[in-house]
Formats: sequence, structure tokens, C-alpha cells
Amino acid sequence: MSVGSLLRSFYLLYFSQPATDRALYRAVRSGPVRSIVELGISLTSRTPRLLEIAGWRAASLPLRYTGIDLFESRPPDQPALPLKHAFARLQSPTVRVQLVPGDPATALRRTANSLVGTDLLIISANQDRDSLVGAWPWLPRMLTPASLIFLEEPAEKSGQSSWRRLTFTDVQRLAAQSKPARRAA
Repeated sequence: MSVGSLLRSFYLLYFSQPATDRALYRAVRSGPVRSIVELGISLTSRTPRLLEIAGWRAASLPLRYTGIDLFESRPPDQPALPLKHAFARLQSPTVRVQLVPGDPATALRRTANSLVGTDLLIISANQDRDSLVGAWPWLPRMLTPASLIFLEEPAEKSGQSSWRRLTFTDVQRLAAQSKPARRAA
């Protein structure tokens, strides 16, 4: 590793801003992550940095990234993100990028079976809660017990957030709670 690469990795893992994202970067660095699914893309810093850190691993397998977002249909309180712009920004020869427009529930209903074996799942705080409740039942089929799962939670101060790490068991529990009760015929 060159001196420049070493300094860059040291900066990203220990000094990058926002400081809360460093937990994600360290988690990606600590284990083999070849497949990332992100619900709610952040092109300002988090997503490109995650892909950079995941690409540091010297392996012959390509990195797979799937970003699920509303893109142009984002609510007015979030900046619009054109799909073409996001794809151009994330395009890399070492990363197979798939961008899926839509809210988490409908997008995962269409793509969950193709995302089996996801190593890292990131759920941003800007996701609609009702849609997220509808997405929980689709997540266990994508994940393994070794998957890293992070849920962003807004902090008490405005503009800040923190990451909570979930286990596979937590996701299974949330999936079971969000399934609608079936009535007997």
C-alpha cells in the first residue's frame, strides 16, 4: 500500500466527517464485503466512500452495489437526485452498480430475490417509516447471519444522526412484526 493510500485510509476511518459514518467505514474494512444494498443513497460522501473502502480488498470478485432510492420523486424536504446523475457518479470499473427507483417496500418486492447474499445493508434515516415496515419481510431472504446491518437513527439535535447495528435475528423479528395478520376464511 502506498503512503498516499495509507493516509487516505487513515483519514476515512478515523477523521472523516460526519463522524457517525466512520462506524460504517470501519465495519466495511473489518470484513469481506462484496455485496452492498443501501436504502437511501447519499452521494455527498457516504456512498462513494463506502464503495472506495470496499474496493480496497484485493479479490477477484467484483463488488456489487444496489442503491434503492426515490431519486427524482424524493419529498420536497430532500434534495432531488436524478437517476442518471447517481449512476454516473457511482460508476466504476470495479463496482457493478444497480440503481432501483422506488420506496423500499415496492423496490424490494421486485428485487429481493436477486439480492440474496447481501454482505452489508444500510438503511438511511430519510426512509418513509410505512414503506420501511412493508420492506422488513423482504429483508431476511437477502441476508445471512453474517451480514452487517446498519439502521440510521436521527439524533436529538437536528441535522445529526447515529448508526445502530442490527443483527440478523433483529431483522427476522422486525419482519415477523410487520407481516399483516391473516384472517381465517
